[in-house]
Order: sequence, then C-alpha cells, then structure tokens
Amino acid sequence: MGIFVNEAQGRFHLQSKRMSYVIQIADGLPLHVYWGKKLRSESNLQGLMIGMPEGAGLDRLPQEYPQYGSGDFRNPAYQVQLADGTRITELRYITYRLLPGKPALEGLPAVYAETDDEAQTLELELSDAYSGLKAVLRYTVYEELDAVVRSTVLVNEGGRVLQLKRAFSASVDFQSGDYELIYLSGAWAREGVINRRPLRQGGTKIDSKRGVSSHQLNPFAALVRPDATETSGEVFGFSLVYSGGFEAEAELDAFGSTRFGIGLNSFDFSWQLNPGDAFQTPEAVMVFSSEGLGEMSRTYHRLYRTRLCRGKYRDAERPILVNNWEATYFNFDTEKLMAIANEASRLGIELFVLDDGWFGKRDSDNCSLGDWVEDRRKLPGGLADLAGRIKELGLKFGLWVEPEMVSPDSDLYREHPDWCLHVPGRRRTEARWQLVLDLTRKEVREYIVSTLSGIFSTVPVSYVKWDMNRNLTEIGSAELPPERQGETAHRYVLGLYEMLDRLTASFPDILFESCSSGGGRFDPGMLYYMPQTWTSDNTDAVERLKIQYGTSLVYPVSAIGAHVSAVPNHQVGRMTPLEFRGDVAMSGNFGYELDLTRFTDEEREAVKRQVNEYKQVRRLVQQGELYRLKSPFEGNETAWMFVSADRREAVVYYFRVMAEPNPARSILRLAGLEPGLDYVVQGKDGLETCLGGDRLMQAGLPLEFKQSDYESGFFKLKAAD
Repeated sequence: MGIFVNEAQGRFHLQSKRMSYVIQIADGLPLHVYWGKKLRSESNLQGLMIGMPEGAGLDRLPQEYPQYGSGDFRNPAYQVQLADGTRITELRYITYRLLPGKPALEGLPAVYAETDDEAQTLELELSDAYSGLKAVLRYTVYEELDAVVRSTVLVNEGGRVLQLKRAFSASVDFQSGDYELIYLSGAWAREGVINRRPLRQGGTKIDSKRGVSSHQLNPFAALVRPDATETSGEVFGFSLVYSGGFEAEAELDAFGSTRFGIGLNSFDFSWQLNPGDAFQTPEAVMVFSSEGLGEMSRTYHRLYRTRLCRGKYRDAERPILVNNWEATYFNFDTEKLMAIANEASRLGIELFVLDDGWFGKRDSDNCSLGDWVEDRRKLPGGLADLAGRIKELGLKFGLWVEPEMVSPDSDLYREHPDWCLHVPGRRRTEARWQLVLDLTRKEVREYIVSTLSGIFSTVPVSYVKWDMNRNLTEIGSAELPPERQGETAHRYVLGLYEMLDRLTASFPDILFESCSSGGGRFDPGMLYYMPQTWTSDNTDAVERLKIQYGTSLVYPVSAIGAHVSAVPNHQVGRMTPLEFRGDVAMSGNFGYELDLTRFTDEEREAVKRQVNEYKQVRRLVQQGELYRLKSPFEGNETAWMFVSADRREAVVYYFRVMAEPNPARSILRLAGLEPGLDYVVQGKDGLETCLGGDRLMQAGLPLEFKQSDYESGFFKLKAAD
C-alpha cells in the first residue's frame, strides 16, 4: 500500500486498501487517468488513456491542475495575472518527491498522520518558465482509508509581481459524464438539506460569497453514479477544509467528460505574490466509495474524528450539558442560573453552560459585543463566583462568547471604530446590530486573545461555545494597501485560525464548540480546532431528523451538537413528546436547552432515564460507525444505528413522525453487524430476544408503533457470549 512510481512511464499510482488513484505525465502535463476501486498491479495500468483521440488538444485531456488560455476552454484550477497584464501560464512537470506521513499546512487546518507509516505523500513540482510561477501539487493517501488529500502551493520564483486570481485546492477530470451531484443546502434553522440532481452539459456550481462557509451551501459535494444508493454504487466525495468563502463546480463538456474543482471562491479574490512569495491553498479531502453514500460517510467520519479533530476531547466521551439560552434568554441572575444548575445536578447532567447575556450591559442583542467584562448587575459575585458554586454541585462550567463581533453600542467600538471590517466613506452594514472585527489586523487579534485568556485563566471554564452570528460585508481592511484589498476575506480566515491555534494550545483542557447561528460555519476547518459544532439553532425534534441526517453525510456524529428543548418549540411552535425529543437528541452530542426547574415530577424521572441511557451508549454513539437506515427526506420514518468497531455492540434509533390509519407493517433491516454472530436485542421496554446478525440485516426487525404522532424507540444489541 502507498505510492508506487514508474519513472520510465512517468506514472504515479496512489493506492490504499481498496482504492487506486493514477496520474500520468505526458508532454510535461500531469494527467488524471484513474480514480476508483483498487487496481492490483502495474500491468493493470497499461492502456488507461485509451480512447483519447490522437493529437488531442488540451481541451480533451484529463488534467490534474489545468490552466486557461492555451487551448483548454473549461474551468481552470488556477489563474495568474502577470506584471504585463496577461493571464497566460503553462505549468510543466519538473520533478517529484515522496514524503513519509502527512505534512502540515502553514497557517491552515489540515488532516494529519500520527505516524509516518499510516500515510504517504507525493509532491509534483510544476513550473512556468516564462513567468517563474511554480506549483507544488501535494497528494496524501492513507493506507486504511479510501481518501486522497490534496492541496497546492503556488510560488513566485520570477523577478516580477504576480497576482493570483484563482487558486483551487484540487481539480479532477473524469472521463465520463454519467454522474449526479449531491450537496448540502439550507438556511438558518434548516441546515443540512440533501440535494441530488443529474449533471447536464455546462457547469453546476455551489459556493459561498459570505466570508464563511455558510448555512446556505456547505463546502462539500459528491459525484455519484445514477444507480448509487446509501448502500451501493460509486461515490466520489469532495470536502474542503476551510471556513471561508468557497467554490465547487462540476462541468460537463461536449465530449461527455466531467471536470470537478474545489477551493477558495475566486469571486472577489486576488493575492499578490511578490518575488519569493508562496501561497498555500486549503486542502481538499477526496473520498471514494464503491459501496454507496454510507461508506463514503463512514470514511469521512473516521478521518475527521481521528485525524482532523485533535486534543484531549478527540477520543473522550463528551459531557451531557444544559444550556440556559432557551430557558432564560437575556433575563437571568445568579439565583435563576443556580436553580437550573441545582436541578441539573440532581438529574445527572454534567455541564452547565452560561449562554449570551453575561457581559457588558447585554440585556438584548443590540449592544456590548466586544466588552467581555461580566455584568455585576446579573452576577454580583462575577463569573468566578458563579462557576465556583456550580463546580461545588459536581458540574463543570461552560461559557458562550462571540469574539469576532463588535456592537456599535459598546465601549470597544467607541474606542476603536476603525477595528471593524469597513471601507472608508461607505456605510457599515449592521446585522443583528453588530459589525465584524477585522481579524487581518494584529492588534485586533491580540485584543481578543488577551481578553479571552484573562477570563479562561481566572474562571474554571471547561467548555466554550464560540459563536459567530453574521456574514461579512464591506470586506476591506484599513491596514491593507489598495492592491491587496482582494486578500481581505482570506486573511480574515487566516487570522481566525491563528487565534484559535493560540487559544486551544494555551487552554488544552477546554472543550471548544463552534457555532455560527447554528450551522453557519459547520466545516472541517473549524473541526480542527473545535471537535464539535452546534448543528442548528432549530431544536425542534422533527426538523432535527433531517438536519442531523443531512449533516452526517460528511461530518461525524461526535461533531453534531443536539439538545432537548421545551415545547411548544421556540422555532416552529410544534408540540412533541419528551421521549421523542430525547431519542433524537441522543443521536448526537446530547444536552438540554430549557428551564429544568419547570419539569413535572414525571418529566424529571423521564429525564433521569434519558441521561442514564445516554451515559450507557454515548461512547458508541459518539465513536461508533454510523449506518443510516431510513431517510427523513424520503418518508415518514427515520432510522439510524451506531455499531462498535468490533461489531459486537450496536444501538438503533427509529422514529415515525405522523400516525397513519391502518398502517402497513414496518420492517427495519439493520446494517454493519457480523452475519455469523448472534445478538441479544433489548428494546426500550427491557424485553430481550436473541437473533442472528444475518437475520437482523436480511429479514430485519418488526417495528411496533403506538397509534399516535411522534413515536420513537431504540434497540440495544450485544453479541451473545
């Protein structure tokens, strides 16, 4: 396994346990000739380019990093403007290097290898003799994962200034057009919607111009064969490890070939490369599956959970929390918070999170962002006193912050009105009565890091919810010269990453959770620093079935925050049973977001059971293999299950939204089990039966629903001794 080089043929064969990716150098160009199921040997690679017309121009060649302007009329992977204003470059192959393991990327999050023998990296060096532009195409293949990780470094080795106008992380030319595109769309409170549509001649693009990865379109897409399902068929996934504006496009040409590219959004982007300067693109994680979408997802989950997330909490069980936001909003004091915390302690909850409203004069969301000093009107003893009292109850203490923003009505803004992103002489667009701080500026980053460090050093904080509640507008920086204003959006993201690097390194015992009005920045870049994300501000259990199902297409369950909230639900007004809400939330990182003191005795007992049940299965839910069984996008029922690595344990959750008159019998076929093992199957009622793995996967389990709306349940499975 690894990377095999045939220098005589100019061929590079990247191979994992079940996948091959083949590059051929021809006429100085790196050509893409194969990506798919594993090819055994060198002899199998002969003739892979057959079918390409003799003397074909660049427009017909399947390239690894294509250019524009010299015969290829499809979308390029990069574009550079030279000092004379022309935009023509021709990168040609110079040499290659093989590296053990997985190199880090300067200033950017990236997947990693814990040992050099679990991955291998190929670097292809290309150069344009006229301009002095050099490109280094980097490919990493993991032995145990069917993934190719790609990024590109562009270097100015000439004597004159170059302007990057486009810099993709990866481009792949498929010699077929028989694909459909799958991607995730949405908006605030309805993230993770799965879209699937066939490719037609021309381009199909998803992107974000919002400065963040966005609620609207996630930086992920997959090309799939028309017959691909959850459990079968070829799937090619592309996921960008980046938290800013992105672009991904599938282009079907007149000859039935498909070009797919992904990287930074080229709209409103430029980057000045002075002689000697280098530009590193974010990395694209490309996953192949011959067993449908489910196996693609599990590959992403394993890679992101264990080789993207880092630190103390990567492999640790995440705590069950209660967040006070929907319980109190801004209207709280120490006594109210302690009442909720006392109840949480009695119910077995492990973490209390103080959300927005604890600082400045924050009685509503129209002021005080940037003034990170506790409000002594609400908290007379301050944060340290509150956290200490909560700790005495046996609970950990968590805190909400929104450090990237500033309120015009704040001491910080009055002192530094130039610290926000803005264009001189233009109005400053407010959203939620707030502006975005200019993270390209060192003094702004220093203020945020030092202020937060002061809090985290003096208050026993175990968890931080890092929010970001608006998109970027007036994207300009007073610190950048005119010719570099097009760099502002990317420099903002780099500044964010620098701050997160420093804070997570300084406070390794804090569990950081990312949030951006819910899932507005749910992307792999943030997972590198924060191993979980608040998935959506929509806590309605029915809506969450779709949101969590769709999000799981690429992101591990260990990253998916899911809470039980009050009814009527605050987002949609729906009334759902506590049991149903609990089962949905237990399918992620479990918690509560309501006023625990308002429970009846019966509800308290139900919550105790939920908390106890989740503690028994949370390692399996958070670290197990996810198998999606029934899709909420396709019907009235939803089901999924989590299976241990050795396939000896599993937990199954199933849901029916609406009752039906005289319903058909519902059968649930399980997945991921060992066919030759017998399993003790325990239902929610505690009754047990012993059934074979083959029976459970092929004949399935009958589901029993009461004649009412919003029914749910679960099974626990354990291999019989």
